Amino acid sequence: MALSIVHRATGIALYFGTLLLAWWLIAVASGPGAYANVQAFTGSIIGKLIVFGYTWALMHHLLSGLRHLVWDLGYGFKASEREALTWAALIGGISLTVLVWIVYAFGAGK
Repeated sequence: MALSIVHRATGIALYFGTLLLAWWLIAVASGPGAYANVQAFTGSIIGKLIVFGYTWALMHHLLSGLRHLVWDLGYGFKASEREALTWAALIGGISLTVLVWIVYAFGAGK
């Protein structure tokens, strides 16, 4: 039940995070000055925390959506299967978020 609530909350967070993504895309199209402003914000501590949270919300929502897809296909309804899917979505979302940021830090981010 708690993970279902988190799934809904991450969906709402993705809505607001997508506004940040739209701001970035508009800035890219608007020129170097606008882009520099967005980069200054996303490069700050608070900006990085927001982008990190957006990344986690995206990964968690994706994995929870896959969990729901498994249920829609008629699988995973036993108590032990539900528990395993729940933990997989939770741990997988955190793991994928950390992995994305490690790849960013040592790859594309340099």
